[in-house]
Amino acid sequence: MQEGDVQIKGYPVRLALDVMLVFSANPEDYTARGKIITPLKDRIGSEISTHYPTELTLGVEITKQEAWTRRDGIEGTLRFPDFLSEMVEQIAFEARDDQRIDKRSGVSQRMPITVTESAVSNAERRALLTGEADIVPRVSDVYAATPSMTGKMELEYEGEQIGAGKIARDLIKRAAGEVFEGYFVGFDFANTIRWFDTGNNLKLSDIAPADECVGLLEAVPDLIENALVPFDFKRTEEAMLVSACEFVLEGLYAQNKISRNEEGGYTAATKAKKDRRGMIYDDLTESGRYS
Repeated sequence: MQEGDVQIKGYPVRLALDVMLVFSANPEDYTARGKIITPLKDRIGSEISTHYPTELTLGVEITKQEAWTRRDGIEGTLRFPDFLSEMVEQIAFEARDDQRIDKRSGVSQRMPITVTESAVSNAERRALLTGEADIVPRVSDVYAATPSMTGKMELEYEGEQIGAGKIARDLIKRAAGEVFEGYFVGFDFANTIRWFDTGNNLKLSDIAPADECVGLLEAVPDLIENALVPFDFKRTEEAMLVSACEFVLEGLYAQNKISRNEEGGYTAATKAKKDRRGMIYDDLTESGRYS
C-alpha cells in the first residue's frame, strides 16, 4: 500500500491511493525497552518510543480502561473503591523502583491490570458465597491476587533468594502505606493501636460477609470513625466500610504501628529482629534493607 500497488489475483494494479494509516497499541503492551510491540516493527518498519505512566492518576485511568471488570452473568453491583485502585497502581510504581526486580525486563502495565481483575474475581466469589448485592474488593482480595504479581516480575539474584511471594507481599505493604498517608495524614489512631498493644487481635476472612466483619471492627476503638472521614459513603454501606477499615489497618501495618501475620490477622507490632548477618527485618518483609 505504501508503494501504491495492489495485487489482485497476481495482477499488479496501480492505484492512486491517498490513504493515511493509523496504528495503535494497547497500554498493556508497554515494555521497559521503550518500544511498543514487534508487530508494529514488522508491519510498518517503525518503533514507537513510549514510557510507563509517570503519574499515579494516569496509571489508574489506564488500568480502569483495560481491566476486565464489566462481566456478564454476574448479579450484583461492582464498586471498586478509589483508594484501592490507587493502592493497586502504587504496587506497580513500587515494583519499578525496587532493586530486587530486574530493570531490563521491567514491570509493565499488565501487573496492575491483572491484579485488579484478580481482586474483582475474589470479591465476586465472596459475593456469590454470601449472597451480597454489592461486590466490593478489599485489601485481602489484593493479597489473594499475589500470583498475578509474581508472574509479572523478573527478579534479580537477591530477589530470587527472598522469593517472589514475599516480595509481592512487601510491595502491597509499601503501596498501602504510600496511599494511606495521602488520605489519613494527621489522624489520631492512638486508641486503635493501643487496643492491639493490649493483646487484642483481629482477623477478617476474605469470604466473610460484610455485616459479620463490621461486628468485629466495631470492637476496635476509633477505627470505623476514622475510616469514614476521608470518603463519601455512609456507615450503613457495610461492604465499603469493611474495605475502608481493612485499608486503614494495612496502612497502620505499613507504618509498623501494628503487625500482620501470614494468615492475614492483625496484631500488636513486633520488634525488629536481626538475622545472622546482622540485617534488620520484621516477620513478613525485608524492605528495610532496601530503603
